[in-house]
Amino acid sequence: MSGGITLTMHWSDWLTLLGHFLSISLLAVGGALGTLPEMHRFLVDRQHWLTDPQFNASVAIAQAAPGPNVLFVALMGWNIGINTGSYAAAVLGAAICMIGLLLPSGTLAYLAARWGHRNRERRAVRAFKLGMSPVVISLLIGTGWILASVHNDPVRDWALWLTTAVTALIVWRTKIHLLWLIAAGAIFGAMGWI
Repeated sequence: MSGGITLTMHWSDWLTLLGHFLSISLLAVGGALGTLPEMHRFLVDRQHWLTDPQFNASVAIAQAAPGPNVLFVALMGWNIGINTGSYAAAVLGAAICMIGLLLPSGTLAYLAARWGHRNRERRAVRAFKLGMSPVVISLLIGTGWILASVHNDPVRDWALWLTTAVTALIVWRTKIHLLWLIAAGAIFGAMGWI
């Protein structure tokens, strides 16, 4: 998945990468996919450690592969290391990104779940759970926007946007299982409609 860029990473760069992933870890309230817009801004736009195709391929491969979808984080770190020309750096990059993203959010989720379960009847706990829904939805919409904007041609990609809007409406207004919608999307994609 190398995109043709060559990097020289110093220890300070690896620490910057770790620090950034540690900080965005706490935004991953709806899952790691909710942090994609910030990852893109940092890795592609600001640091230029990844290209757009490498970023999108990392997400696409991890989503297509069996297992947890958070694996795209390791692929991003791997690609950063590969851009330095070293497999050892690729392993280091994958480890730094995964540890950075999983350690704070995993620890917080564990502690918060224990506390929330003990205090689940409190009004503040119920209000917090309800208040997090719009945050999670907003983060996921931002993720979808970043991934769908790769083509930057809304006129040509009208079918993609229409399918997205119809799917959102179906999810909101019906109880159709999401796997049916995913299957429909796969069929539309295989037929070249989207």
